[in-house]
Amino acid sequence: MASSPKRVPIPKNGVDYRGKVVLAPMVRSGELPSRLLALKYGADLVWGPETIDKSMIGTTKRLNPHTSTIDYTRTPSNLSKEPSSTSRESVIFRLHPTRENGRLIFQIGTSQPALAVEAAKLVAPHVAGIDVNAGCPKPFSTSGGMGAALLQTPDHLASILSALVEEVGKVYEIGISVKVRLLETAEKTKALVQKLCATGIIGLTVHCRTTPMRPRERAIRDQLSMIADVCRNAGVACMMNGDVRDRNEAVQLIQEYGVDGAMIATAAESNPSAFRTPEDGGLLPWREVVEEYMRTALGVDNKWGNTKFTLNNLMPGKAEVSRKMTGCKRYIDACKLLELEELHSRAQEVDERLGISANNKDHDIRGKRKKNPSAQAVGGNMVIEKSHGIGRKSSLSERGVIAMPVVTV
Repeated sequence: MASSPKRVPIPKNGVDYRGKVVLAPMVRSGELPSRLLALKYGADLVWGPETIDKSMIGTTKRLNPHTSTIDYTRTPSNLSKEPSSTSRESVIFRLHPTRENGRLIFQIGTSQPALAVEAAKLVAPHVAGIDVNAGCPKPFSTSGGMGAALLQTPDHLASILSALVEEVGKVYEIGISVKVRLLETAEKTKALVQKLCATGIIGLTVHCRTTPMRPRERAIRDQLSMIADVCRNAGVACMMNGDVRDRNEAVQLIQEYGVDGAMIATAAESNPSAFRTPEDGGLLPWREVVEEYMRTALGVDNKWGNTKFTLNNLMPGKAEVSRKMTGCKRYIDACKLLELEELHSRAQEVDERLGISANNKDHDIRGKRKKNPSAQAVGGNMVIEKSHGIGRKSSLSERGVIAMPVVTV
């Protein structure tokens, strides 16, 4: 009788990546409302956006009574030693403990085992896994020795994964995984994957591009079957990423290359109903998706700047409403433009809680983000916005957001 394939055990609070089609980690495009919408449309799991370890360390965990979310917040210091008394608390990471329960993977940007462990412990009780970003090619990540820079130091990357497996995965009984890119040759890629699979991780995702390649360049899949074999021999689930258009194509590629699962990134950024099966009707019209996104974003008090960014991705560029959206400075403006009258009351409430007035300059964060690598890394959540007098955003505590005690294990 043939023996069963080797498999690294899935921890009690973890999740098996096998047979899954999931939302890829995307900075700005992977915030909470985008994840919830992907789940609604059929994503099996969702990855959060890369969150830098140092941005999480020192945060306060809060239960938000308005949204039923868990928020990790901090007061920006504006590079000073002591934060200003008028500084507004920023949400570094937000999750929904019920709607994302058992289906959320927290992706961490890190370059040091100790920092990775310290940051991961903060969120470990509320997620199904911790994934290390070892594939981001952007300077804000690689300049700090994170992301794709880790591919050049495989022993160091392996030490980060081993520390997370021992000090987080085993303690909180969740899975640890890693996302990488292809190396210069198949031989180097194979050696890297073999080393990483020996650390105790439960999953490995390969983005089918090399570090210098950009999204517009076609994904390279000729190493996929080899990588899948290496992972299978080690008992580690193998996920693929790169140019996957929808669930139907994901299933076909899984079968063709022998991988265990697939991530959808850019296609889901444009239309998260890409996770729907053909039997469910496949892609939905963009307007229907936009309306559902607005309801979801309002339901979790999503930052307006991120909501506007996402709406621009969801709407066709040539649509008149897309051009008019650039002039919207508040949720209520967008609801009026989209003729969502039933959401007007909620939009006004959220605008008030977020401290958005009609005179705001739409948070004017684009230029600041370009100059602030840390803000880029957390999707703009660390951008500091000054408030003056009327229209100042109240602190989270003033809005009834309750700090939660830190739970240690």
